[in-house]
Amino acid sequence: MRKQLILLFLLGVFGLSFAEERRLLTMEDAILNRNLTPKNYQVRWSSDYLNQYLHKEDTVWYAIDVRTGKQRVVDYVEPIKKHVPHAVLKENNIVWLTEDSVEIPITSFEDKNIVCGREVSRNEFGCMHGLFPSPDNSRLAFYVKDESQVTTFPLLDITTRTGTANEIKYPMVGMSSERLRLGVYDVAQNKTIYLNITDFTDERYLTNVTWSPDSKTIYIQVMNREQKELNLNAYDALTGEFKATLLSEKNDQFLEPNKPLIFIDDDRFVYTTDNRDGYYNLYLYSLKKQQLTRLTCVDADVEYLDHDNKYVYYYSAEVSSAERHLCRVNITTGKSVCLTRAEGWHQCQLSTDKRYFTDNYSSLNVPRVVAVGSTDGKFYREVFKAEDPCKDYNFAPIELGTIKSADGKYDNNYRLIRPLDFDSTEQYPVILYVYGGPHTQLVRNSYQGYLRRWEMYMAQRGYVVFVMDNRGTPNHGADYARAIHRQCGVAEMQDQMVGMKWLMSHSWVDKNRIGVHGWSYGGFMTISLMTNYPEIFKVGVAGGPVIDWKWYEVMYGERYMETPETNAEGFEAVSLMNKAKDLKGKLLICQGLIDNVVLYQHSLNFLDACITNNISIDYFIYPRAEHNVIGKDRVHLMQKVTDYFEDYLK
Repeated sequence: MRKQLILLFLLGVFGLSFAEERRLLTMEDAILNRNLTPKNYQVRWSSDYLNQYLHKEDTVWYAIDVRTGKQRVVDYVEPIKKHVPHAVLKENNIVWLTEDSVEIPITSFEDKNIVCGREVSRNEFGCMHGLFPSPDNSRLAFYVKDESQVTTFPLLDITTRTGTANEIKYPMVGMSSERLRLGVYDVAQNKTIYLNITDFTDERYLTNVTWSPDSKTIYIQVMNREQKELNLNAYDALTGEFKATLLSEKNDQFLEPNKPLIFIDDDRFVYTTDNRDGYYNLYLYSLKKQQLTRLTCVDADVEYLDHDNKYVYYYSAEVSSAERHLCRVNITTGKSVCLTRAEGWHQCQLSTDKRYFTDNYSSLNVPRVVAVGSTDGKFYREVFKAEDPCKDYNFAPIELGTIKSADGKYDNNYRLIRPLDFDSTEQYPVILYVYGGPHTQLVRNSYQGYLRRWEMYMAQRGYVVFVMDNRGTPNHGADYARAIHRQCGVAEMQDQMVGMKWLMSHSWVDKNRIGVHGWSYGGFMTISLMTNYPEIFKVGVAGGPVIDWKWYEVMYGERYMETPETNAEGFEAVSLMNKAKDLKGKLLICQGLIDNVVLYQHSLNFLDACITNNISIDYFIYPRAEHNVIGKDRVHLMQKVTDYFEDYLK
C-alpha cells in the first residue's frame, strides 16, 4: 500500500511538472509572437538551374536536384534591379524618369482634385495601383481620377499643437463619385493620349487594364456605376480609339470583376468570371474566332495561377470549400487533373519551364509541409516538414466541421474550440467570433484551422469559442456570395443563428452566457446580432462597425445594397440606427479615430441613438489608429476586449 501511495505521489509530481512545462498564451503571444508561426522553407525557381530549385540558409545558396534531393553550394546572386526609365508619382501627377534621372512631366494638373497614376475605386475590383507599362515598355497607361465632385470627410490628427482636421475624399453611397479616364504616354514621342471610352455614364468603373502582347491594344472591363453591366472593350493604344467590344456581362444583382486578362499567346487569353456558370471559373477567349470557351468545368470556385502553351494551372475548391488545391487543365482537350495530394490549403509555385511545382501546405494538425512535384503527376517528394511551433503551449483541441445554412442549400464551415480541461458535465460561456462579409473566409483546413490565436487564449481561460462562415463569404459559388444582395446582414444572421442553435443544443453550453465579437463587417454583425437577438447575446464587442450603409463608400456599398433611392426598404431594415432601442446586453464599441474605411460617423451616430433612447453603452477610441488597430496597440485592444468579456460574461 505504501509503495502504491509513493508511486501515485511520484506520478502526481511528474504529471504536475509536465503540465507546468506546457505554457498558456500571454496576450503578447496571441497577438505578436511570430515564433508561433510554423517555420518556412524558402524555395526559388530560376531558369539558370533547370531541374533544380534554389534554397537559401543563412547566407549560403544551394541548388537542389528536384528528383534526387542532391544539393550543391552555388554562387547565386539575386538579380539586382537595374535603373530603367520609369514613371514616378509626384503629389497628384506623374513624371517620366529617364536613364539620366531627368524628369519629364507626363501630367501636370494643378487642381489637386485630379489624381494621376494611383489606385482608384478605393481599391475595389483589384484596382490596387494606377500605372500599367506595356510589355515592351514603349508606352505607359495610367489612371486619371477626377474627385472634384466627391465630398470630403474630416479625420482628426491629435498630434499637432491645436489638432488638425485632415480632409479625405470619401464618396458615399448614392452621392457623387469619382470620374475615371485612362491615359497612355508614348515614351518615344513624349506624348499622352486618352482612350475614347463612351460606355455608360462618366461615373463608370474601369477595371482590369490589360495590354496585348504586342503593346498595341489595351483591354478594359468597363462597368456601369450600378455594377450590373460591363463590357470587355479593346482600344487602340496609339490613337486611343475604341476598337471592339469582345463580350458583355449582365447581372440583376451585381457583378464583381476582379481578375485581369491573362494572355496565353497573341490570339488567346484567360478570362475569369462567376457570372456564367454559377462559380468563378476560367474561360478561354480567341480573338480570331471571337469565341469564349469554358476551360474549368467544375462546380467550384477556381483561381488562375500560371500557364504554358499547353496547360493552365489553377487553384480549386472542388475538393472542399475549406481546402485549396492545385489543378491543371489541358487547353485543347479540356481534361483537368488535381496535382496536390494531401488535404489542406496549398500555396504553389511553378518552375520556369512549368515541369515542376513547389507545394507549401498545411492542414488542421499539420503545421507546414513543403514538397516538390512534377506537373505530369508522376513525381512528388516532401523536402521539408515544420515542427509544431506551439508544442510547448497547452492548447485545447480544435474541431472543424460543417453546419447547413439556414436555407438548407449549403454546408457552412465552422471552427470550434472547447475550453482547456473541458468537462462535459460543466457549463461554459461562449464567444462567437464573426466577420460574415464578402471576400473573407475565416475557416480553412490549414494549420490550427486558420484560427486567430486570441481564440485559443480565450479557450485557455474557460470559454467556448465558435467561428462559422455564412452565406456571403467566398469559395461557395455565385449564389452563395450574392445571397446578401440588398439586405446585408439578413442571410448572414440567419446562418449564424442556425450555428448558435446547434451549439446551444449541447449541455455544456451556458445559454445565459453567450457573447459575440467582430470587427468591421464583423462589428456590423456583432451589433446586428445583439439587437436582433437580445435574448441570446448578452455581451458584445464591436470594432469599427458599419452602422448604416448610407455612410459607406459607393463602390462596396452600392454593389451589395444599391442606394437609399433604389432600395429604401432594405436600407431601413438593416440600419442599426433603428435598432439602438433594442439593445439589452452590455456592448463595447472600439473605433480608430482616423479610420478612413468605416468612418467614426457610424459609431458616433449609434452612440447618439443610444443616448436618445436612454440605452447604456461603452465606447473606446484609439486616437492614432486607422481601420485596423495594429502592433502594440492591438495588444491593448485585445486585452480591452478580453477584460470586457471577463467582467460581464464570465
